[in-house]
Amino acid sequence: MKREEVKVCVLRVGGTNCDAETKRAFEELKVQADIVHANDVVRRRNLLEYHVLIFPGGFAHGDYVRAGAIWAKWILAKLGTELKAFVDENRPILGICNGFQVLVEAGLLPGFDGMSLYPEAALATNLPPGYNCRWINLKQENRGKCVFTRHIPKGKTLYIPVAHSEGRFMFVKQKEKQLLERLYETDQLVFRYCSKNGEYAQGSFPANPNGSFHDIAGICNSEGTIFGLMPHPERAFYWWQQPDWTKQMQMPQYGDGKLVLEGVIEYLTKKF
Repeated sequence: MKREEVKVCVLRVGGTNCDAETKRAFEELKVQADIVHANDVVRRRNLLEYHVLIFPGGFAHGDYVRAGAIWAKWILAKLGTELKAFVDENRPILGICNGFQVLVEAGLLPGFDGMSLYPEAALATNLPPGYNCRWINLKQENRGKCVFTRHIPKGKTLYIPVAHSEGRFMFVKQKEKQLLERLYETDQLVFRYCSKNGEYAQGSFPANPNGSFHDIAGICNSEGTIFGLMPHPERAFYWWQQPDWTKQMQMPQYGDGKLVLEGVIEYLTKKF
């Protein structure tokens, strides 16, 4: 597949945000990208016309009940058949921030044994509580399964912002050790929060901005094609989005967010 043939669908509903930034970032990578309201996808039944599906950040449907829950159940009820076909064909899906919450609530992540009928994890209220918007550091933990990050060297530290109130990744307390071991065994752990020099945050604020278990910031499914992360790569794509760009004499043209988004495009162009 040629790069210009790749089609990216950025879904939106009431309350989503950064869909325009996500579209622009993908277009910078020379692929086709459309922002499509979920209602239009339901009406046209055209989800399978796209090669990549993006659930962007925001507060979909006001995040009533809990973050991502309403949109997750809505998408399963309205587009469950098409979504399952999309997943079964191993077409990549990315959930950013609120999108990560949706993927967890829909049973797509962690997806140890495929799509689950019930959530296998949760993204709970931040500790300390409150909306947290800041630039943080991430360490790449994946050994190569995740199609979005397989070209990023293991151990590399990335600089990307977060902006959320419910980003604390957690498993059921009684199973957290067992499920963490499984994440490692199946190479589904992708990003962990860390300090600037790459030391794990070990739950300490602000390096870990939300109190996530094991400093988990992003995971993928067992196939490596579905990826969710709390930080916003589309907000760290260009040099001028960096918080310290006015202090730097010279900066790279792109930020670390580009590494995440371009990874899936490289995967598709080589695979097909």
